[in-house]
Amino acid sequence: MTLSAYPDDDAMAPRSPTFAISLYRAVGRLLTPLAPALLSWRARRGKEDPSRRGERLGYARTQRPDGAVIWLHGASIGEALSALPLCARLLEETGTSVVFTTGTVTSAAILEKRLPVGAVHQFVPLDLPGPASRFLDHWQPDLAIFIESEIWPGLLSALAARQIPAALVNARISERSATNWAKLGTATRAVFDTFDAIAAQSEADAERLRTLTGTSVTVTGNLKFDADPVPVDADDLAKAKNAVAGRPIIAAASTHPGEEDAVIDAHRVLRDRFPGLLTVLAPRHPQRGDDVAATLSAAGLNAKRRSNGNYPDAQTDVWLIDTVGDLGLVYSVAAFAFCGGSLTPRGGQNPMEPAREGVAILTGPSTYNFADVYSDLQQASGAVSVDNASELADACAALLSDPQRAETMGRAAQREVARQTGATERTMAILQPFLNGRDR
Repeated sequence: MTLSAYPDDDAMAPRSPTFAISLYRAVGRLLTPLAPALLSWRARRGKEDPSRRGERLGYARTQRPDGAVIWLHGASIGEALSALPLCARLLEETGTSVVFTTGTVTSAAILEKRLPVGAVHQFVPLDLPGPASRFLDHWQPDLAIFIESEIWPGLLSALAARQIPAALVNARISERSATNWAKLGTATRAVFDTFDAIAAQSEADAERLRTLTGTSVTVTGNLKFDADPVPVDADDLAKAKNAVAGRPIIAAASTHPGEEDAVIDAHRVLRDRFPGLLTVLAPRHPQRGDDVAATLSAAGLNAKRRSNGNYPDAQTDVWLIDTVGDLGLVYSVAAFAFCGGSLTPRGGQNPMEPAREGVAILTGPSTYNFADVYSDLQQASGAVSVDNASELADACAALLSDPQRAETMGRAAQREVARQTGATERTMAILQPFLNGRDR
């Protein structure tokens, strides 16, 4: 199948970069010599794969396949997982190949295991003229699809210069981000004008984008509702369930620095009231495992680390899930879970994964990354919000004391997620004009 350069018959003329974008690229050229040092520094902090730093500079590790190629890009784990069903549909319906880029080590590890046949992962190039040109020279994509809020002026202007259509799908923009973009004035419109189609998660996101850009924005819903269930190895799950059988469990998933202290406080407050209490703790970034383990030890808690291949025993207070791709295990052994990034001002982590598994949800007050989702889940009685560590302990105690309530909340959350599926289908409809076309 061939892809259309643009959905209409008349080829669009190359779009000239505005002064702001030209300045952005000029500054990028000046900074380019510093890129290797930046990547080395990030690699030392565990934020880059040392063996694949060349990809960040635009050098591919695999050959370009014959035929049309679609470039699909998401920032990290959440965006990548939400786009997997879309990736599969693109491969199935177009017969093209997909180069799927992300920017984090953890997302790369997960995609290496879960990408469908016909797709290959590469780290996204730095938003600098040299890396961008090398990436595009090699892959020569026929269509570029960016997920959520991945807006890189350099890459977008390079696509526009080559007349490669670009779409922003599953788009979201918070009020704070919209305010910041608005301060850039005409530069904002110049950046967003490089998109040939924009599809938003919600009407609120769409309206903010329309106000900013003056362009048409379609609401397609949230791709995360269509994501596949988090995978769990059957043998591993059986061993885990055997290890925790009969114990009251608190689960805390995707926690950020500072939130582990709240979870520890809840455990210490509740362990006498609920004998045998086990906390299953999964930091958002598994590379923080050593730091979290040290915090647990300093708090006097006996912890077993998943990264060491350990399962909890009768003396274990906390099972520390410091590995990539094991949230499915967390949600499979718990009736409720605290979703991190919400007691600290980080906007909250994805609540749809536990909801899909029928797990009741606890969240802190910071949920702007998923504001509509959390609102819907709370209205459906599938989630409860807490403001601090004390309220987190109280909420955990209420659900531990009333397992039936936790089960009822979990079913409500599961129904709400099921009710809002269909974004992949609607997104495919938005992309269809670029997928059914003529030779370029």
